[in-house]
Amino acid sequence: MPDPAISIMIVDDHHIVRYGLKQSLSSQENFRIVAEAGTGKEAIELMAVHSPDVILMDVSMPDLNGIEATRIILKSHPQTRIIALSMHAEKQYVLSMLKSGAKGYLLKNNLFEELVTAIHTVMEGNVFLSAQITEFIVQTAITPGSDDEAESQAIASLTSREREILQLVAEGKNNAEISKLLYISKKTVDNHKRHIMGKLDLHTIPALTKFAIKHGISSLDV
Repeated sequence: MPDPAISIMIVDDHHIVRYGLKQSLSSQENFRIVAEAGTGKEAIELMAVHSPDVILMDVSMPDLNGIEATRIILKSHPQTRIIALSMHAEKQYVLSMLKSGAKGYLLKNNLFEELVTAIHTVMEGNVFLSAQITEFIVQTAITPGSDDEAESQAIASLTSREREILQLVAEGKNNAEISKLLYISKKTVDNHKRHIMGKLDLHTIPALTKFAIKHGISSLDV
């Protein structure tokens, strides 16, 4: 009896990337593409309908990044395996994604060579990392003081909503734009921003933006 098909959702804000992934994976006998999403928010909405076995999640997306989308999805669907897709090999992106619960991290520069193996690996309950990422993880583990504990604790103190607003602030959106995107009042946005600044001890928008980029909450390429 053949193995049941593995259901997959592709999440990336670039249509050409989604198309390429879909074409590549559709040629595999036991893979079934059940959904595509162009944003983290859309991915969260589609989970209620499709509940895929595996999500291929772009890390850097506007409005709601893959890190936060992963965290939110796994709260309600802990059985889902999420594989991060990224152009970034820097530690802030890798560690943030893995801490959010991703079971794999693939670099887009050699994505198709590793993708099929990665999907089967995470479905078996294991973790799959690109070779370059594996090397980085080892170096991080053996290098004293390689992770800034104080900043990690500061990030952990932020609520999901605060991380979402921090990303939008770093992307240059003002209170009115954030209010419209999140369906909350401008006063509520302002209150969240004050809480974020207090928790991070950063009191200007440029400082918040720099912090968000450094820790993979936002990116220069979105």
